Amino acid sequence: MKGSALIQIKRFAQYLLILSGLSILISCTVLGPDYQQPDIDWLAQWQPAVYNQNKHNLQTSNPIEQREIQFWWRLFNDPLLNKLIEEARHKNHSLRIAGLRIFESRALLAIANSTLYPQLQQINGNASFVNKQNHGGNATKNQNFVNYQGNFDLGWELDFWGRFQRSIESADAAFFAAISNQQDAQVLLSAQVANAYFAYRTTRARINIAHENAKIQQRSYEITTHVYHSGEGSELDLQQAKTQYLATLSTIPELEITLAQTANAIAVLLGRPPSVRDEFNVEQNYQWPLIPATHFQYIPASLLTRRPDIRTAAWQVAAQSAQIGVAEAEYYPAISLFGTIGWAGSNLAGSADSSRFIIGPSFSWNVFDYDRIENKVRIQDVRLQQLLEQYQSLVLQAAKEVDDSSYRLLKTAEKKLLVDKSLQASQRALALANIRYREGYSDFQRVLDAQRAMFSQAERQLLTQSDYISTIINLYKSMGGGWSAMSVDELISPKVKKIMQQRSDWGNMLSTPITPVTSETTETFQNDQ
Repeated sequence: MKGSALIQIKRFAQYLLILSGLSILISCTVLGPDYQQPDIDWLAQWQPAVYNQNKHNLQTSNPIEQREIQFWWRLFNDPLLNKLIEEARHKNHSLRIAGLRIFESRALLAIANSTLYPQLQQINGNASFVNKQNHGGNATKNQNFVNYQGNFDLGWELDFWGRFQRSIESADAAFFAAISNQQDAQVLLSAQVANAYFAYRTTRARINIAHENAKIQQRSYEITTHVYHSGEGSELDLQQAKTQYLATLSTIPELEITLAQTANAIAVLLGRPPSVRDEFNVEQNYQWPLIPATHFQYIPASLLTRRPDIRTAAWQVAAQSAQIGVAEAEYYPAISLFGTIGWAGSNLAGSADSSRFIIGPSFSWNVFDYDRIENKVRIQDVRLQQLLEQYQSLVLQAAKEVDDSSYRLLKTAEKKLLVDKSLQASQRALALANIRYREGYSDFQRVLDAQRAMFSQAERQLLTQSDYISTIINLYKSMGGGWSAMSVDELISPKVKKIMQQRSDWGNMLSTPITPVTSETTETFQNDQ
C-alpha cells in the first residue's frame, strides 16, 4: 500500500513537471497593449510666458537645480521653519496615511504575484462512524464501522494569454502610484506648513504694527485732550483723535484670534494637540528673507513631469493599460491542470482500502457571451483613454500654475518696491503734519489723515511682503518641490510597526526597503512590458 502510494506520488510529480514545462513554453502570448508613457508634445518648447519675454535673461540664467526644489524651504534660511517642516514630515497624520497605503499596495501586489502559482492546493478529508441496524425477516446482524478518506487536490490555471501577467503589471503600477502619491502628500504638506508659518509671522507683525500705531495715536489723543482742556483746541479734534485711537485698538483682538487659529493650524499639521499658546517662539523683530525674482528666471519645463501628482497619473495610466489585456483574455479558453491523490478505507471486516490518482488538463470557454466580453474590453479601453486625457489635463494645469506663480512673483516684486517707497513717503508726511500742527500752520485733521495713511501703508507693505513669500512657496509647489524618498522607518514609525506586527503577521513586508520611484523606474517598467 505504502509503496504503491509513493510510486503514484512520483508519477504525479513527473506529470506535473512535464505539463508545467509545456505551459511555460506555450504561455508566451500576452494580450492587450503594452504600456507607453504618455507624451506631451508641447512641453519640450514650453517656458513660462513672463520669462519668454526676455530671451537674453533666459539664456544667461542658470536653471533651478533639483536639490533646491527638493528642499526649497532652506532658501529662506530660517532654522525654525526647517525644524517645523521636518517635524511635520515625521508626525503629520495625513502623510502617515499616505505611507500606510504604500504597504497596502505592496500586499495587493503580493496577492497578484501569487496567481502565477497553482491557485488550488487543498487537502481535505473526513471520517465517519456508521451504525447500521437491520430489521425484518432475513436481517443480518447489526454493524458498526468507520469510513475514512483523504484527498490532496491541485488546480492550476495556466497563464496562456497573459491574464495573470497583466494583473501583476497593473498591481505593480498601482504600487508605484501609491509611492508617488505619498510624495505628492509631502509636496502639499511642505507648502502648507510654510504658508501657515509665514501667515503666523505676518499676523504677529500686524499686531505689532497695530500696537505701534496705537502708541502714536494715544500720544495724539493725550495732546488733543491737554489742548482741549486748556481751552486752545476744539472738542472735534479730541473726539477724532479718540476715535482713531480706539479704532486701532479694536483691530488687535481680531488679529489675536487669527494668530491663535493659525497657531492651532500649524499644531495640527505637526500632529500636536491644538493650543492657543505661542508654541513657536517667533521673535518679534524678524528679518524677512530677501529672495530676488530674478532667481526664478529659468524654470526647466521637464520639472513638470517630475511632479509627484503627474507621475501618479502616469502610473494610473499604466495600471489601467494592463486591465485591457486582462479583459481580452476572457475571449479565449481558460486552460488548467488538475490533479488529485486520494485514499479511502474502512475498518469493516473484509473491506479493502483504496487509493486513486487523477491528473489531466481541463478547459472552460465562454463561447456565446452575447458581446459581454467585447463590451468589458471596451469599458477598460475607454477608462484608459479617460486617464490619458486626465494626464494631459493635469500637465496643462501644472503649466498654468507655474505660469501664474512666476508672473505673480514678478509683478509682486514690482509692487513691493513701490509700496516700500510709499511707506517712506507716508512716514515723512506724518512727520511734516505733526510739525505743522505744533507750529499752528495746519489743523489736527491733517495729522489724523497722515496717521491713517502711514498705518495703511505699513500694513500694505507687510501684506505685500507676505504675498511675495507665499508666491515663492506656491511656485515651488507648482514645480512639485518639497519631497524626498522616505525610508520604511520614516513611512511607518517603530511604534506603529510594532502594533501592526502584534495584530497581524506581516513577515518582512514592513521592513523591506522600498525602491525610490524615479524616471529610470518608469523606463525599466516600460521596457519590461
